[in-house]
Amino acid sequence: MEIEQIYTGCLAQGAYYITSNGEAAIIDPLRETAPYIKRIKKDNVVLKYIFETHFHADFVSGHLDLSKKTGAPIVYGPSAESVFEIITAFDDQEFKIGDITIKALHTPGHTLESTTYLLKDENGKDTAIFSGDTLFLGDVGRPDLAQKSANMTKEELAGLLYDSLQNKILPLANDIIVYPAHGAGSACGKNLSKETVDNLGNQKKTNYALNQVDKSAFIKAVINGLTTPPVYFGQNVALNKRGYESFETVLANGMKALNPNEFELIAEKTNALILDTRMDTEFYKGFIPQSVNIALNGDFAPWIGTLIMDVDQPLLLIADKGFEEEAITRLSRVGFDHVLGFLNGSFKEWLASGKEADTVDRISAFQFSKEFETGKDVLIDVRKESEYKLSHIKNSLNKPLLNINDWVHEIDEKVHFYIYCSAGYRSMAAASILEARGFRNFTEVEGGIKAIKQINSSFFK
Repeated sequence: MEIEQIYTGCLAQGAYYITSNGEAAIIDPLRETAPYIKRIKKDNVVLKYIFETHFHADFVSGHLDLSKKTGAPIVYGPSAESVFEIITAFDDQEFKIGDITIKALHTPGHTLESTTYLLKDENGKDTAIFSGDTLFLGDVGRPDLAQKSANMTKEELAGLLYDSLQNKILPLANDIIVYPAHGAGSACGKNLSKETVDNLGNQKKTNYALNQVDKSAFIKAVINGLTTPPVYFGQNVALNKRGYESFETVLANGMKALNPNEFELIAEKTNALILDTRMDTEFYKGFIPQSVNIALNGDFAPWIGTLIMDVDQPLLLIADKGFEEEAITRLSRVGFDHVLGFLNGSFKEWLASGKEADTVDRISAFQFSKEFETGKDVLIDVRKESEYKLSHIKNSLNKPLLNINDWVHEIDEKVHFYIYCSAGYRSMAAASILEARGFRNFTEVEGGIKAIKQINSSFFK
């Protein structure tokens, strides 16, 4: 028996590849299936089952494409309903893969169909759980994502989650390995660990949610501090339930190299959003007017879903040469399948054609320390509220990037302001959105709070 965690940092997501005696199972696969197919052929095994812990909200799973290509059935937990054919496992149902057994433990709470898969080794010993979004390392799944579909309140779902943990997970042996669906950086929880594997005994000791005195305390603890979930979450759930275009088709449609004239014509004739995926250090020097900067070198996919919101939004792509396929792939993981093409030769080709370009007013942290006057100048901090509370520049306003579509309407275009984040990624994204909305009365600070602190720590509270 072999278990491999296939972890994708951009989504903070763990898929699992399990083999035993010529057969394999995959749990919570990513959208693109080629790596799995390649691995199955290399290992000379037959994919027997595709297990899904629940209908994912933060990414589009590869279950459909993988099933079509391999013939392996898709397994969901009790109460799961989909347009396509699935095996709806009953509680405690067992599935054989080679010499091992995977047992479905119905653990509702994050969603109603949420299921934890218990792996029994060749000797029948409980060895590991694949806990999906039911149990994370350091946290549990948020109970506020399935309220509408479940016709329940988040408090009621949290109560279900408590019962699932108490009755199905905590009675298991301490030496069982916990393989969660997500780690730190995922919006599916609020206190996820950077570690991606642990034993259950350690989680019983250290996970705050597992150490509440009773159900009432648990409900209060897991609900407290939850941020508003990104809009695209519901759209991804719908795609995972009803189906989607094959990844190969999405990639072929997006990999259309366009010259500047073709690119401009499509932009004018459609409502396509121009998405520039270059690093902030390049974007500010020059970009196509109205384009939005969400760079590939950060948490690209989650920010796409948070800021663009509508997965059906047509996109035109600007990417560094050779990174176009990577950008389209990562967009597809969160359901953004409508890339109309990319600018061949990237922004350099646009400049060479003599077409109009825009820039962002960016200054260094050193220049900022010379210009900024505390109590006089307006300063906007676009980091998360939790980051802001830990440390921020005196008198700065906290307006998180994730809420920019709400607070952008509050900006006074007659008053100049400075904008910063942690290191420049988020503030440049904010700057691009502000300029696309017509604002020019701001200056973005290069390097963000990290660079400013090195220059002048007296600014901070």
